[in-house]
Amino acid sequence: MSVQGRDCCITLKTEYREMGVPYSEETIREAVSVLKEEAAIEGGGNCGGIRRSRGVTGCVVTPLSIESAPLLFVLALGRSGLPAFVSGTRVLYRHRVNLLAMESGLRFDLIQDRGPVRTLYEGCRVKDFELRIMQGEAVKLKLDIAGSMPPVSYPYPDRAAVYGGERFKEDGVKYRINGTEYKNIYGLTISTRKDGGTQTEVRIHRVMNTTTEIPPIIETLEITAQLLHDHYAHRLYGAFRLTLSRLVLMADETAINAGDTVIGPLRYYVAGDLSADVFNTDEGIIE
Repeated sequence: MSVQGRDCCITLKTEYREMGVPYSEETIREAVSVLKEEAAIEGGGNCGGIRRSRGVTGCVVTPLSIESAPLLFVLALGRSGLPAFVSGTRVLYRHRVNLLAMESGLRFDLIQDRGPVRTLYEGCRVKDFELRIMQGEAVKLKLDIAGSMPPVSYPYPDRAAVYGGERFKEDGVKYRINGTEYKNIYGLTISTRKDGGTQTEVRIHRVMNTTTEIPPIIETLEITAQLLHDHYAHRLYGAFRLTLSRLVLMADETAINAGDTVIGPLRYYVAGDLSADVFNTDEGIIE
């Protein structure tokens, strides 16, 4: 089984969009299985095998940018529908995205460029995803890809433009828990598995020994990421807001044996909803 590396280029295609993913780490590959035929019992003959394609497997890890965030959130969570214009702004539109509590999400095609070789994986979906926000890093999204169609050669030479633009970073992220802003959170990870029923976990990395400790039960967690620049750059303006409800503490994973520990993760189970509002200058349909 050949595992591809980060020297590949990935293009995502939906009914309305064709997007080259910004710089990404990825391990997209063909999923295969082997039908094995044992040797005859009378002697030590050779075993035989038949190779069968099982479609596509692997993942794509990419930073979220102003241009790529709407489509990537739609692929991860669900469908967006028509955007709504935000009154009081010149060019800002809001895309509302909700996590679908089902295994099958929006289907899309994936084109992998590896040097001169172009491969098409049709009918892909996101089976799991993980959003990582960590101090000093760009906000990254990992999409675990699944599909049942065998890959085929993609002969067309034209390539989609890479959706670039300004990237969201941790220093532009704010956290509100039950309506109160918490400044002792330095990182957060949201992990969602869709196969076999949707299940979402959140790891909150916080600074300890502060007066504001995070409660064991969270009614609402709101994460807002905004690009940091002045209002004259309205063409690059953007933000996204994630809202999670009914979080229950599962474990405190802080390394208590470390004498100088000042930070540690709390692991929560999300018993409620997960939704996203993505704001940018695109008024077109995303999915």
